[in-house]
Amino acid sequence: MGTAIEIKNLYKYYRVGDEVVKALDGVDFEIMEGEFCAIVGTSGSGKSTLLNMMAGLESPTKGEIIIQNIHIEHLNEEQLVRFRRKFVGFIFQSYQLLNTYTALENIALPLSFRGIRKKERMRRAEAMLKEVSLEKHRNHRPTQMSGGQQQRVGVARALVMEPKIIFADEPTGNLDTHTSRDIMELMRKTIRGTSRSLVMVTHDSDLASYADRIIRILDGKVISIEVNPHDDADTADTSNNNDSTL
Repeated sequence: MGTAIEIKNLYKYYRVGDEVVKALDGVDFEIMEGEFCAIVGTSGSGKSTLLNMMAGLESPTKGEIIIQNIHIEHLNEEQLVRFRRKFVGFIFQSYQLLNTYTALENIALPLSFRGIRKKERMRRAEAMLKEVSLEKHRNHRPTQMSGGQQQRVGVARALVMEPKIIFADEPTGNLDTHTSRDIMELMRKTIRGTSRSLVMVTHDSDLASYADRIIRILDGKVISIEVNPHDDADTADTSNNNDSTL
């Protein structure tokens, strides 16, 4: 596996009145293809700013962001849209599902932006529903599903585009502890043995323990990078009982 993301000497400054706030202060690291990486920090640490930088949603004050060998800090907004459409999937804390769409339709929606025909969109969405064990909920709308089920739809929607990079922003922030663990297992499963990279931002060290590598950030600086030699057997596999609990 090669390098998926390179962050080099990254800075982000904001001016608040007469004060300059350093949201990111010289950040350096790499994320490999096929790696699940957790970026961990408290509120105000700079972790969400860092995620936004990598997703091309904010521009850096200084530094380099290289994803799939593309310097995204040099891209204009139109190029960034095309870049995200081609390479990136998102999993949100608040699910961001359309309430008037069924689970199947929510999953298929991103494919329409690529001009894929409806029959093929639905075929791919059906396959992803099966992947996240939600076949029984294909015609349910978000208000008819639990939080865990909605987040499974969110994971499927991110994956249906077959992205190289998946960004997850506090993906279990609205879920209870048991359901959070199920979602973390699902997210690990989706990239295991693939070249996809998953980058998750969280404040929760317990959730970060599911990742292959943990990057800790404080006051805009990386303070540690830990390789996590977790054993898959150490974490209970709840994928077979998710329909009753999610």
